[in-house]
Amino acid sequence: MRIEDDAGISDLLVGEETRLCGGFGFTEGPVWIATDSALVFSDIPGNRQHIWRPGDAEAAVYREPSGWSNGLTLDSDGNLLACEHGGRRVSRAPYGSPGTESAAADSWDGKQLNSPNDIVVHSSGAILFTDPAYGIDSGRTPRFGQEGQQQELDFQGVYRIDRDGSLHLVVSEGFSQPNGLAFNPDESQLYIGDSHERLIWRYEVNSDLSLGERVLFLDQTGDERRGAPDGMKVDSDGRLWTTGAGGVSAHAADGTYLGVFEMDEHAANLTFGGDDFRTLYMTAMTGLYSIETNVRGIVPGSR
Repeated sequence: MRIEDDAGISDLLVGEETRLCGGFGFTEGPVWIATDSALVFSDIPGNRQHIWRPGDAEAAVYREPSGWSNGLTLDSDGNLLACEHGGRRVSRAPYGSPGTESAAADSWDGKQLNSPNDIVVHSSGAILFTDPAYGIDSGRTPRFGQEGQQQELDFQGVYRIDRDGSLHLVVSEGFSQPNGLAFNPDESQLYIGDSHERLIWRYEVNSDLSLGERVLFLDQTGDERRGAPDGMKVDSDGRLWTTGAGGVSAHAADGTYLGVFEMDEHAANLTFGGDDFRTLYMTAMTGLYSIETNVRGIVPGSR
């Protein structure tokens, strides 16, 4: 592991990273299931979801086919939510019941969604997800179950599903390919990354869950290191942890860059988990990794 410590990231990490299991196509979307002491993650090209438990040498298949799922999280009712590339939808099923998924959202204004990517749940029960056009826009080779499918929407947006099931377009202007997203601890702010532009924006969250003023939080446009803002999580002290240029970086709530660490495999996404939520799990190309930390994450679906 290579660390660049600008302002204290080394003090937040304990030891070296551990490779937990491997042999996958491209891993993404990890979520820790506290009630089961297990981690579920996506292998996108494998068209399956895997489940791993501490002490296991290998991960088992949790769901197959998975609709070429990417981002995963839990809602406050214990459902596993999945952003499906191939299904072009957000699906929902009780955790532990793979194969019973139904669509939480699959279209906007009568047109099919692009390719839902990442997802987060608000304490109200509202679900927010990003919908870039990876795999279906004309400039890319279709993949992950989207062969022959065309983009129907003329924008890439961020949506909200309310508790009553209604779908709302939260923001579309100002984004090329919205990707990772995360609330700060008190949910007064929302971070949204744009992987194509290599930027992370921070929005004020209004009482009705609409978004207010935005400010540029992270700019990696001039960084020549591998990676662009992708998966992100906020710890209980408000630091933003994100995969991107140079590896996994940490940033204080005021924007101070704390540093970055890179493994042999570049991480695409991450989440906190473990019994005390101090373990950082990372999906990195073909493998699943972890590193212990001195910070504590926020339990999905617990707000």
